[in-house]
Amino acid sequence: MTAIDVSADAARRALGASDEPDDVLIDRFARAAWSHLIEPGDGVAGRLIAHLGAGEALRRALADADVDGALTAQEYRDGRRRWLPRADAADVAHALMVARRHDIALLTPRDASWPSLLDDLGPHAPVCLWVRGDVTRIAPARAVAIVGARAASGYGEHVAQEMSADLAGSGVTVVSGAAYGIDAAAHRAALACDGPTVAVLAGGADRAYPAGNTRLIDTIAASGAIVSESPPGASPTKWRFLQRNRIIAAVSHATVVVEAGWRSGSLNTASHALAIGRRVGAVPGPVTSAASAGCHRLLRTEPVDCITCADDVREMIGIGGAVPLALPTDGRPPTDDLTRIRDALSARAWRDRDDIARRSGHAPDDAASLLGILLLGGEVESSDAGWRLVPRASARSA
Repeated sequence: MTAIDVSADAARRALGASDEPDDVLIDRFARAAWSHLIEPGDGVAGRLIAHLGAGEALRRALADADVDGALTAQEYRDGRRRWLPRADAADVAHALMVARRHDIALLTPRDASWPSLLDDLGPHAPVCLWVRGDVTRIAPARAVAIVGARAASGYGEHVAQEMSADLAGSGVTVVSGAAYGIDAAAHRAALACDGPTVAVLAGGADRAYPAGNTRLIDTIAASGAIVSESPPGASPTKWRFLQRNRIIAAVSHATVVVEAGWRSGSLNTASHALAIGRRVGAVPGPVTSAASAGCHRLLRTEPVDCITCADDVREMIGIGGAVPLALPTDGRPPTDDLTRIRDALSARAWRDRDDIARRSGHAPDDAASLLGILLLGGEVESSDAGWRLVPRASARSA
């Protein structure tokens, strides 16, 4: 195990070429190191860093030096027992190398793009964020978390898609966790209308999880942002999933639970949101559906809003009504454009956006907007494989 050197020279070597002042470099490097030493949400480390600064807190913790009363003696002893087994400079250097290889930015509270909403988490706020994609996406003017069950029903996925496309189409950033079910439906709908979306992962930003959503996660990174407080290479664990939820709640101005069973993890996200004073909404479902039991419990026992459409969400975060999606303005009736998109689709074969654009004679961006409109109407469905028409029997039953 290689000792961690908390000096400006060591920070500069680890971080690469930088013209940042020494104190900024040390803080950035120390926060990268802390993200290795601690588990997400470690309030003891958070209080120590708030009291001494990330660099000085790391120096003293490594040397077992006095911490000026920032912690009780027992807290300090227990904290060091947790942290020191991970204090390996080689691991920190490797994470920074992987970050550079994958174009992952290391963001700290000193950076302009840092989401100030995270401050509401107090000592449990992340010490840093590792971001793959556009760092400016993670602190938007308006953001809503759309969350729910992994084992979502057709009803839940439809509501998530419709609501997310409507919100993203009006400029609201859709935040979720890139999991199967409601999360994936929300992200895909936002992407379908070229709207902003951010995914918060429980593992490292370099590791697509779940693996089945790799293509989706890569697409989010290309146009939005993938965020993690754990360093590159970190594995997702149950604890990290639960703590990831507090970040989803904190970077959003409101959280909407679309569909949740009695023990759904999305209820944990709602709990974090309520704890820091965020508005929370829940979508009601059939009273006979176990998939909506968690939403009904929220509506019955917590101060949450009943959400039935995107306008309810906009009202919850204090903005106006829907802004229509832009359509081509070359004089053709919109229905003609939509007909050409329908004709370019198949009910059996999945086709990607570029193939649909080529078949319909539309520009790819115009095709994406039109596909978003058809998605809202329930005429098409999307997946990692692309787009296809909803089979007629499914459309009738919907």
